Amino acid sequence: MFLSLHLTGKEFSNIISVCFRKYHVETEFEAAKKWSIKWGFLTTPFEELIKDERKEPTKPKIELPEHLQIRPVTPVEKYIKVYPSPLIPKTTQGFIGWRSSVPGLELERYYQIRSCKGAFHKDLKWPDEPSD
Repeated sequence: MFLSLHLTGKEFSNIISVCFRKYHVETEFEAAKKWSIKWGFLTTPFEELIKDERKEPTKPKIELPEHLQIRPVTPVEKYIKVYPSPLIPKTTQGFIGWRSSVPGLELERYYQIRSCKGAFHKDLKWPDEPSD
């Protein structure tokens, strides 16, 4: 307060800024002294840090009996065979169902399509329409 009575506003702000700078410089100087105590371990080389760590001994490979060994993977091509599709027909009407019309590429099996309801209905010999 005593300084503020004899100084103008500009001189007063200069003195305050000098005090703040001095405080920051002192704080940085103290932090630089304490850094090696707190964080000095970061300057040691990595190899020196891990030299005390033990490596676990590797386990020896045990030869399994033949019936417990894993068989090699069978390629998918042995079980799934995808035949190439024939050329697309030139007409637009022939485009629909063109793949299933080729023998060997058809989706139906045993040349008969049965729905579950129809098969069950005929086996029990029920009438087609319910009666009252």
